[in-house]
Parts: sequence; structure tokens; C-alpha cells
Amino acid sequence: MLVLAESNTGWTIGYTIGIIVVIAVVALVVPILLLARSIGNRAADINASLEQSVHNTAALSGLRTTIESAGAITAGLARGRARLGG
Repeated sequence: MLVLAESNTGWTIGYTIGIIVVIAVVALVVPILLLARSIGNRAADINASLEQSVHNTAALSGLRTTIESAGAITAGLARGRARLGG
């Protein structure tokens, strides 16, 4: 009977350690899953905001043309002023 008691004690300690490890893992994983869910819920709003930003800044692609045109205009004005002696 003494052998059975020692054998059961080892199993009990093993199960207890195993349950503690599982509880610790669950305690660490649950907050990560909740955070991932929160991020997933906000992803649609974030994407919509980024799409709106793309729409609002689309006109900036023509800015280089505007700068080049302004440069040509100011160069022409400078030449005209120089010819007029100013």
C-alpha cells in the first residue's frame, strides 16, 4: 500500500504543476486575444480614414507641375523686368 501512495503523490504533483502552467498560459494569452480583437474592430475605421486621406491629398500629385509652371512664369517676369531695365 505504501508504493501506491507514493505513486499517486507524484501524479498529483504533476497534475497540479500542469494545471498551474495551463492557468498561467491562459492568463497571458487572453489579454493578447482581447487586444487583437480591439485592433480588429478598429481596423475598418482606420482603413476608412486612410482612404479619406488618400482622397484629400490626391491633388498634391499635380503640385510639381504647378511649381514648374510658377518657375517658368517667374523666370519670364524676371526676363521682362530685365529688358525693361528694372
